[in-house]
This record gives sequence, structure tokens and C-alpha cells, in this order.
Amino acid sequence: MSAHADSEVMFSGEPEYLDGYVPTSWDSQHSSLQRSLTWLGMALILVATAAAGLFVFGFASDSVGSQENGLMLGTVGGVLTVVILLTGFAFVHFGRSAYRDYKKRTGRVH
Repeated sequence: MSAHADSEVMFSGEPEYLDGYVPTSWDSQHSSLQRSLTWLGMALILVATAAAGLFVFGFASDSVGSQENGLMLGTVGGVLTVVILLTGFAFVHFGRSAYRDYKKRTGRVH
């Protein structure tokens, strides 16, 4: 058999796992780690820490009078934090939809 031969499909449909076996995350068809939406959501959640820093900086600098626009910076930081977090959580939720479908189809609990 050469490397250029047609590849055969070993099975079609869902693989059958033994009871108690948890498939690895990378090579499962239902893996959330292979979907870009999941990674974008996790990145947005991480980016929200920068917006939260702007929130803290704005209100802290306003309380001591070191920034002219402290209230505006704090408000913008708070709004950005909420919007970015909600978007990130939604992306992760939709990115994991294949896993939720897999759990519903197979009845697996883990």
C-alpha cells in the first residue's frame, strides 16, 4: 500500500467508547478545542481584564484627582468590560455546542 492510495474509512458515525473511558480532547469529533469560536471567546475573556484595568484606573484616579477624565475612563472601562465578557461567554457557549450535542446524543455524563 502506498502513501498515495485512497484512504479507507474505518467506520461511519460515532465511535463507540468503553464505559468509563473519557476520550482525549484533541482528537474527538465533538472537541470544543478544535473550534475557533471557543478560542476567540477565551481570548475575549482574557482581553476583558485590560478593560477591567481601565475601569479600576479611571475611578481610582478620579478619587485622588490625578486624572481630568477619571469618571469617563472608569465608565468606559466598565461598559467595555461587561460587553467584552458577555461576548466572550457567548462565543465559548456557541463554540461548545458540538460537545453539548454529543452529550445529548450519547447520554454521556462527564
